[in-house]
Amino acid sequence: MPDYVEHEEGVTRVGALSAEAVVRDYEAAAKEIEAMGAELINAAKRCETMTAEVHNAIAFMRDTATSYREEAKKIFKRIEECSIFTEQVRKTCETVKLKMIDGKL
Repeated sequence: MPDYVEHEEGVTRVGALSAEAVVRDYEAAAKEIEAMGAELINAAKRCETMTAEVHNAIAFMRDTATSYREEAKKIFKRIEECSIFTEQVRKTCETVKLKMIDGKL
């Protein structure tokens, strides 16, 4: 019998047994309710852990996106530099070709 109840003086045996049976049922239900609370606490902790992991994943994705943008900028610049160099080579070749045609070379 739980310690938060005690029999009244003069209660009959049938009354005492009935009261004990009812209080035991209520106590069992109360313990199940407390167990559900503990399960909810564990679920909340798992959610907190998952939330932290999600924040870490988001930070990693942002860093990765930033790295991709930086790499794209480098490649963009390199392609444009190659394009300018190729154009300069083409113009130089054209100039030399024209000088050869004019006999000035």
